[in-house]
Amino acid sequence: MVQTVINIILFALLAWFLASRFIPPKGVQMITTAELKRRLKQSGVQYIDVRTPMEFRSFHLPGFRNIPLHELAARARELSKEKEVVVICQSGMRSQKASKWLKKMGFQHVTNVKGGLNAWQ
Repeated sequence: MVQTVINIILFALLAWFLASRFIPPKGVQMITTAELKRRLKQSGVQYIDVRTPMEFRSFHLPGFRNIPLHELAARARELSKEKEVVVICQSGMRSQKASKWLKKMGFQHVTNVKGGLNAWQ
C-alpha cells in the first residue's frame, strides 16, 4: 500500500516536470520556423538567440543578436519591454526557458521559435 502511494506521487512529480518542460509558458506565442521566415524583415521586432557565443559564431540567423541564456537576466535591460521579442536557440528548449523568464520580467510580447535552429530549413 505504501509503495503504491509512493509510486503515484513519483509518477505525478515526473508528469509535472515533463509538462513544465514541454508546455509553452502562459502568454508566450509559439511560431514555427516557416512563420519566422515570413516575419524576419518586420521592423520593431527584437530578435535574440540565447545559445552560447560559440554556438552563435558557428551559425546564426541574420538580424539575431546573441544574449546567452545565462546572461539574460543581467542583460534584459538592453531590450525594450514594449516591443516584441522573438527568441530562438538550437532546439527550442533554452528559448522556451528564456521566454518564460522574459514574461516574468514584464516583457509584453514574447515569441518562442518552436524547434529552434534544428527546425530551420
